[in-house]
Amino acid sequence: MNLLRFLVLVAALSVSVAARPPNILVILADDLGYSDIGVHGGKVVPTPHLDALAASGVRCTNGYVSAPICAPSRAGFVTGRYQTHFGFEHNPRVGDETKLGLPPAQRTLADHLRGAGYATGLVGKWHLGFSSAYMPQARGFDDYFGFLVAMHNFILHQDAQPRFEAAYSRNMIYRGRDLQKNDGYTTDLFTDEAMAFMARHTDKPWFLYLAYNAVHTPLEILKKYGDRVPPSIADPERRGYLSLLIGLDDNIGRLTAHLRESGRDRDTLIFFFSDNGGAGKKPFLSYNTGNNAPLRGDKGQLLEGGIRVPFFVSWPGKLPAGKIYHEPVISLDIAATALAAAGGAAPANLDGVDLRPHLTGEKSEPPHTALYWRLGPQKAIRQGRWKLVDWRDFTAKKQSGWQLYDLTQDVSENEDLAAKNPAVVAELAQTWDRWNAKNIAPLWQGSSTEDPTAPEFRPLQKK
Repeated sequence: MNLLRFLVLVAALSVSVAARPPNILVILADDLGYSDIGVHGGKVVPTPHLDALAASGVRCTNGYVSAPICAPSRAGFVTGRYQTHFGFEHNPRVGDETKLGLPPAQRTLADHLRGAGYATGLVGKWHLGFSSAYMPQARGFDDYFGFLVAMHNFILHQDAQPRFEAAYSRNMIYRGRDLQKNDGYTTDLFTDEAMAFMARHTDKPWFLYLAYNAVHTPLEILKKYGDRVPPSIADPERRGYLSLLIGLDDNIGRLTAHLRESGRDRDTLIFFFSDNGGAGKKPFLSYNTGNNAPLRGDKGQLLEGGIRVPFFVSWPGKLPAGKIYHEPVISLDIAATALAAAGGAAPANLDGVDLRPHLTGEKSEPPHTALYWRLGPQKAIRQGRWKLVDWRDFTAKKQSGWQLYDLTQDVSENEDLAAKNPAVVAELAQTWDRWNAKNIAPLWQGSSTEDPTAPEFRPLQKK
């Protein structure tokens, strides 16, 4: 090969690499307490790898999810649409499995990216349908390794018998559609699978949805992580939760180190968030001792503690490192952002927006004029500084009625300003009503908002 041909080839390869769309990695924690990580003030156990991931990109201090419980939140993220638009309002429970799941007409981010030439994979928790038609490989994912329902045990034994109880499965890890026998710890195994997926796909860009079950119940302690919980923590449930958090943080470190060592960190767009707030009040809603302070409320409630979550976006060289962004964003934005970064046009029906120009400062206006929520009888709207919310008090078993908070002055939602600002209440309520007119009735009823002491939400008894 003469020198001219060699230089042409090198130039062509350089253009090809530069033009290649980014890999897209979405990391989802389960029931993570807002204030249990270092960058949000957590001091009980260190979370250096989560903190480093936040520092590598943009930390969104007003990052929201579209529901305060697991499955509806995931349905919103994976479609980029408010899940109440298509009836996925409650967690799917045992029943007619041919109808319980993400409606087939709803296309997922994996569908869109696979159509754009991406390899697509899901590792971890699905919770968007149990029957064959609703499983991940029918919803745009080429590869799948994980479990299908709300909760799963962490410590796996190859000779253990699979069990299924309501929304809880034990030793029922699937590869594709086939049940597996495994030894190990799910957080570690899911990271192993994630890195193996990346290693298999070097010839084209990939999209990986890594959905850990940490730090959801059951609060099982693996010794290598449990030994690092401070002895001063006496509550066994809090010790279990913190051990899951330590394992999660360690595995985030393994994952980001793998990206650096393989040279893929600069061409990978990473999103990290939790599916909802921590479940911090016993005995309701999969109690796991998560700390959401200074936010009020917990998983299952439309108070800030149920819907405002850790939310980081990292893309070295493309997004600023160490930036803190204060405008409200929502998990629905991930699909629109990922599709724009991949070079594709986002479908017109997406409710999220491309966050890139907002996070870089190219656009100074907020990404959204308003954000909305509905979960059973609960409802809320966030518009600028104001949040109007009608939340469910599980202890008193009643609705609050419309309450108004100025989140710029009162992030803990302590001072209800509704009586002092009736015009604001009326305007926001009307805006919520107009949005709600686009929603449909739930495709199935759940117990999460009607009976928070239902069996699937009680702390799991030791077997």
